[in-house]
Amino acid sequence: MRAPGAGAACVASGALLWLLGLPWTWSAAAAFGVYVGGGGWRFLRIVCKTARRDLFGLSVLIRVRLELRRHQRAGHTVPRIFQAVARRHPERLALVDAGSGACWTFAQLDAYSNAVGHLFCQLGFAPGDVVAIFAEGRPEFVGLWLGLAKAGMVAALLNVNLRREPLVFCLGTSGAKALIYGGELAAAVAEVTQQLGKSLVKFCTGEPGPEGVLPDTRLLDPMLAEAPTTPVPQPPGKGMDDRLFYIYTSGTTGLPKAAIVVHSRYYRIAAFGHHAYRMQTADVLYDCLPLYHSAGNIMGVGQCLLYGLTVVLRKKFSASRFWDDCVKYNCTVVQYIGEICRYLLKQPVREAEGRHRVRLAVGNGLRPAIWEEFTQRFGVRQIGEFYGATECNCSIANMDGKVGSCGFNSRILTHVYPIRLVKVSEDTMELLRDAQGLCVPCEPGEPGLLVGQINQQDPLRRFDGYVSESATSKKIAHSVFRKGDSAYLSGDVLVMDELGYMYFRDRSGDTFRWRGENVSTTEVEGVLSRLLGQTDVAVYGVAVPGVEGKAGMAAIADPQVQLDPNALYVELQKVLAPYARPIFLRLLPQVDTTGTFKIQKTRLQREGFDPRQTSDRLYFLDLKQGHYLPLDEAVYTRICSGAFAL
Repeated sequence: MRAPGAGAACVASGALLWLLGLPWTWSAAAAFGVYVGGGGWRFLRIVCKTARRDLFGLSVLIRVRLELRRHQRAGHTVPRIFQAVARRHPERLALVDAGSGACWTFAQLDAYSNAVGHLFCQLGFAPGDVVAIFAEGRPEFVGLWLGLAKAGMVAALLNVNLRREPLVFCLGTSGAKALIYGGELAAAVAEVTQQLGKSLVKFCTGEPGPEGVLPDTRLLDPMLAEAPTTPVPQPPGKGMDDRLFYIYTSGTTGLPKAAIVVHSRYYRIAAFGHHAYRMQTADVLYDCLPLYHSAGNIMGVGQCLLYGLTVVLRKKFSASRFWDDCVKYNCTVVQYIGEICRYLLKQPVREAEGRHRVRLAVGNGLRPAIWEEFTQRFGVRQIGEFYGATECNCSIANMDGKVGSCGFNSRILTHVYPIRLVKVSEDTMELLRDAQGLCVPCEPGEPGLLVGQINQQDPLRRFDGYVSESATSKKIAHSVFRKGDSAYLSGDVLVMDELGYMYFRDRSGDTFRWRGENVSTTEVEGVLSRLLGQTDVAVYGVAVPGVEGKAGMAAIADPQVQLDPNALYVELQKVLAPYARPIFLRLLPQVDTTGTFKIQKTRLQREGFDPRQTSDRLYFLDLKQGHYLPLDEAVYTRICSGAFAL
């Protein structure tokens, strides 16, 4: 964009002509001519088209910053803010469990979380201690981590799909001194109990499973019933920059990483969503996303804890019940991931979808191809698409309903929110730098890696990273915007148009998104290689026409052509979560590697699962039959036409 140069030239030319004695009207006309001739008309067009959007975005930014500053100065934390909300309207519904029908008022949630805080203090746990929570999403889940936070403790929120080695790994890396697990997950805990060590204190909440109460486990609910429900004094020294909980996110290191969520980050994410999409206290939000992820637990539940909205929880998304729930509970806001929208559109038309009061859908991953179909069929007036990761400092939001966009960055107020798309090598994803050693910014239309400048003194720009310091350092680059600075590397490739709207292009590195989860390719590669006697395996995501995200594909070196795909699938069901199991297999003589024995995936990803691109044996996981089918051109055609359920 040439606006700055054109603007300087027009001012200089106008001033020069005026000094030479020409009338100011002639000078102004000449200056305008220079401005337009220099490309300034493009800048004027951008200003006219984006000023309203950008000024609203600026107002949201200022509002969140002022709120955060006020809470920081007052020494508040998320629990302290919640207690103020609960005192204002104690009898209003805070959380509703759509599965069981249980309704919790703000007073009840406050009392339950107080009991949790008091109990763990009585049991000898101290501020800063980590307690892992391994339970399905229901009001108790929120009360547990909130109560621990009231006592200054840190919750590690475990993905309920974790099993065996990944479960042990996540517990170990968190440094947890105790584990609270739901009775519904007792079998998963029983599988690893010998590996957890005797020092880990275990508590079971809810009804114990068929296995009964596991050895060395204490029933939590009776203990909470006896605990005080009076307010828990805030531990001294705790504030908005202290740790609140850990959320596990897949990355390039293989197994999940514990991302640190401080109180200010929780507030920032929830506050941006609240103000950007003009939510009101009277809104009722439907949240059927996992509470061990930031979308469900921060963007969703955060509206309840910080702003007093009623949030309706369903522990697992149900396409057939979605609109019935919205009608039953008078929901006005719903959350989604891209898959949810696609599943809803696949449902037969039902009466409830025309009787709901939903005006806003907030989430990420809604494909442009079904965006307008979704809004028109279900009558949802606004789509609040956003981009962001639990740990990132470069979140963006679509505030004006631009179809397909996940947010914007102002082209006229470029320094207000210092994020940028920078050029990277297509093959290695390494940052490309100019002669001065700085990263090369992308022009409109050029895909690039999204980065955000780090400022640890600014709660909107800080990067708290992960429990693992080495994992944190891998997400930071230096001399990105200017010499000596630091920036967060999102790992995601986006593209920006001339008006500053951004569109998600791809997930770089060793993860891809499938069924609303980030799948770590190195984790799946490790599992497959171990099951196959350390065979070389390359795992990557491939696009399937009409399907959100990328389906997992595993290329397996099998020179003797001995592998039985279905025997392998039996073993995969024991050790991998459903979303991590490869949908496609490719058996080939050997996997391409570099000179340093790193597996190369570029060619494999390009060829995908198309049998016309290779003579290697291909297989497709038919979920209905529960086994792999040989993938020939006929099966390929059916997959591309949507005949198979993925």
